[in-house]
Amino acid sequence: MHPKRKQRLIIACVIVVLSSAAVGLVTYALRGNINLFYPPADVVAGKAPLDRPIRVGGMVVEGSIRRSDSDLTTTFDVTDYDGVVTISYTGILPDLFAEGEGVVAAGTLDASGRLMASEVLAKHDENYMPPEVAAALEGKEKPTAKGYKAEES
Repeated sequence: MHPKRKQRLIIACVIVVLSSAAVGLVTYALRGNINLFYPPADVVAGKAPLDRPIRVGGMVVEGSIRRSDSDLTTTFDVTDYDGVVTISYTGILPDLFAEGEGVVAAGTLDASGRLMASEVLAKHDENYMPPEVAAALEGKEKPTAKGYKAEES
């Protein structure tokens, strides 16, 4: 093999190896920062991972907001009308957070299926709903609070 060709081959191999290593390192670094969206029905079905950050979104169940007397912990239920997930959040909730409104909560699931939220996002205005929540609720009829409570029992 000609020395010049050998040199080009070595340079090409080094570029391929370094590029592969860079792509691998970037992929590994981003893997921990990805948080996927799961509707409550998927969380209840066990499709959501317990050890990774996820987002859960739906409508806040009416009558489900429980506030702690001693700190800023708030517990509430979120539904997509197929499943219900309990979310616990410590901190100040957004001003637009209310019963019957759409929310997206980011956090990790504990062993009991409760989402320990690190962030809660409420809807923006009357006409806005997070795209993930809108997709999860598409084609489903909103039950009344009385009908929902009867199904829950």
